[in-house]
Amino acid sequence: MVETTLAKKLVNNDFSEVMFKRQSVRKFDPAVTISRDELQAMIKEATSAPSACNLQSWHFVVADTAAGKAKAKSVMMPFNFPQTESCSAMVFVLGDTRSYESYRDVWNQACEDGRITPEKRDEIFKTFLPLYESASQEFLIKDATIDSSMAAMQLMLVARAHGYETNPIAGYAADKVATTFGLDPDRFVPVVALAIGKSVEAPIESTRYDAQNLTEFI
Repeated sequence: MVETTLAKKLVNNDFSEVMFKRQSVRKFDPAVTISRDELQAMIKEATSAPSACNLQSWHFVVADTAAGKAKAKSVMMPFNFPQTESCSAMVFVLGDTRSYESYRDVWNQACEDGRITPEKRDEIFKTFLPLYESASQEFLIKDATIDSSMAAMQLMLVARAHGYETNPIAGYAADKVATTFGLDPDRFVPVVALAIGKSVEAPIESTRYDAQNLTEFI
């Protein structure tokens, strides 16, 4: 069983401060590094995000070396170069359209751990596996994109709790991301890239639309 535990004491564990003070940062301190242990811990914490049918259809590529960031920069649009060049790490969050191939492992482990009965496991397999095994690529892409979007948002909040800031980026050559990182483009769908590091600027506090104008109660 893989448990989600905090690898270290969080720098900021104030929910309202972590969530409502989050802003997108474009300039980071290039002298600040984040250890791979901490980056891996943040990703582990972020994958406590919900996912459809518990498929966990996400995949992460972390560019934290000069060579890795050069690859990341090669797919970026020029206006996103400042984040790419100055951040401690660039994390590409991709959707895995074939995560269902590992689906049995997740629920077999839950059964072995005594968290569900064999009957419940078999019911899950009969209900959800056929749905994904016979699904169209369009369906699988949409499903994986939703999962990965939730994990990405959670990773931004986790990073802030660890004392870092982030910038979510969609301005890149989406059709080149998977192949640039040696991944199967038919399986892995780029969703968002996250620049993570220590801010050296006061980000612009954006104006939000009135929630009443965006809401309908029925």
